[in-house]
Amino acid sequence: MHLLILDGAHLAAEFRQKFGSAHQYTFVPAGPGRLVDEIEEAMPLLDDALPTADVVFDFGNYGPLYEEKEGIVAFVEAATESLAGRFGADKPAYPVFGFCGLPTLLNRPLLEVSAYDADDADQLADVCARLGTAHCLVADRVGLFTPRLLALSVNEACFALQEGLVSPAGASAALTPVLGNLLAQANAVGVARLHDVLSMLWDDTHDPRYHICPLLKRLALRGESFDL
Repeated sequence: MHLLILDGAHLAAEFRQKFGSAHQYTFVPAGPGRLVDEIEEAMPLLDDALPTADVVFDFGNYGPLYEEKEGIVAFVEAATESLAGRFGADKPAYPVFGFCGLPTLLNRPLLEVSAYDADDADQLADVCARLGTAHCLVADRVGLFTPRLLALSVNEACFALQEGLVSPAGASAALTPVLGNLLAQANAVGVARLHDVLSMLWDDTHDPRYHICPLLKRLALRGESFDL
């Protein structure tokens, strides 16, 4: 299959590890809202790749760039925005699925996905089989499942760190047998990305569980990671 990946070049190695060498990959670095010179540089690459693309992995709101392509199936990164939130009542003309595309969370045995239309379940199963991956279908909600759980766990760990209950090194040592090296995982995914997941969960639900710890917010705003 030919995989067209929009704005996901930062995960190029992970895509190839996940889906293997049997597929063709094209990474297009720009889309709507980017700098003019970036768009001009990217559009010829997109124009060349689109006619033979089978699947799009979309890390931004780039649907207009490929919505006229017949036979396309799109996976849209959905950790911080549900498909309902992105498309509203305007059902796309192509099958569209959300996916968990945060760093380190793509290359797993199961591709975590949501669906805009439950009637597309058979098509989802078919395309995942052709991609050579099992998949796990979760509800179309902000945060999906794994990003939500990871962000909540990291946020709670931040409250413990902020209150002086434990040091970062102590937290890592204590948590590793239970949750793995949670703070190292947060660094690998990106503290700012997890902050964004929590922020969108708060906007979506106003559930107190998603109140962002000031320590996590400060790290995200400063572009910092946990000092382990």
